[in-house]
Amino acid sequence: MTAQIEMAVRGPEAYSLARDVISDMEKVGVWPTPLNFELWLHYLGDPEAPLGREIKRLLSESVVINDETAELLAAEFLPRSRLSEDIRDAGAVLDRELANVAGAIAKAHKTQADYGETLVAASQTMEAAEDGAPLKTLVGGLTVATKRVRRETAILEKRLESSNKEVARLREHLEQVRRDAMTDALTNLANRKAFDERLERVCDGDAHAPLTLAILDIDHFKRFNDTWGHQTGDQVLRYVSTILSRVCSGNRFVARFGGEEFAIIFPGEKAGAVNMALETILEEVSSRSLRRRSTNDDLGAVTLSAGFAEHVSGETASSLLERADAALYASKHAGRNRVTSAIALENAA
Repeated sequence: MTAQIEMAVRGPEAYSLARDVISDMEKVGVWPTPLNFELWLHYLGDPEAPLGREIKRLLSESVVINDETAELLAAEFLPRSRLSEDIRDAGAVLDRELANVAGAIAKAHKTQADYGETLVAASQTMEAAEDGAPLKTLVGGLTVATKRVRRETAILEKRLESSNKEVARLREHLEQVRRDAMTDALTNLANRKAFDERLERVCDGDAHAPLTLAILDIDHFKRFNDTWGHQTGDQVLRYVSTILSRVCSGNRFVARFGGEEFAIIFPGEKAGAVNMALETILEEVSSRSLRRRSTNDDLGAVTLSAGFAEHVSGETASSLLERADAALYASKHAGRNRVTSAIALENAA
């Protein structure tokens, strides 16, 4: 939870807030499951936050907030992956420590081996001497002790090797958990959280490197859901995401931005190349007439509207996103199924 909501649920206003949450959920017909309750806490606590705006959008479009929708909202907007990241970081520290221990043991083993070889050589030298019985007995005992230590070290090395393999397996599992937490379950694209983190990172990077952001939206998506049902709507989302994944290979980063919206980050690419890529996407998406899988009914062609903005030196991620979003809505207002550049929009203003 955000600090603001965390304080609210632990303060005197907690009961009032809980009643408001339950009342609002009942009013819009959302079941009071624990996950829905948490989502509504965030929604009512900060209606203008990304989660609040997305819930308002869904409600305005009469989208049913069922278990699947709630899970998608939680995966995109609730800070659930923090624990996985902490565990992964702890695993990295443990891995480094084990590597250091392994190095230390290897070094000790070599030192002991060298020491043993020295003692053996000394023993052989003294065997050739005429009167070295006491010394030979001493060195023989030390040699036996050294062999015993080497055996124990070998056992320890095997155990450590086994531990290293287990830690590697655990880290691989944790990394998969982290990837799952950053992936949209329906489309297998990056989710909103992964997109937000990537956009912040690239905007804070090399100020002189080209960077362009595009936002795309499926035209008349509500019509697919209302006419054919949510499963058909999901089919459309997966179809679009497949084309986006194919076109956005390499350094391009594509994510499901929310609902029927997608976002693409184009690092190192300027307006001309981005415009061509977006036109290719729009053409490929609209080139097929989809059919409903369950009944083979003709769904017609799917079209997209897109807007993009080039990053200006020193510009924040939120500003860049706002400009790209404005370009998208310009495409919507101009008739849909088209690409609009933020620069062209701003110059025309």
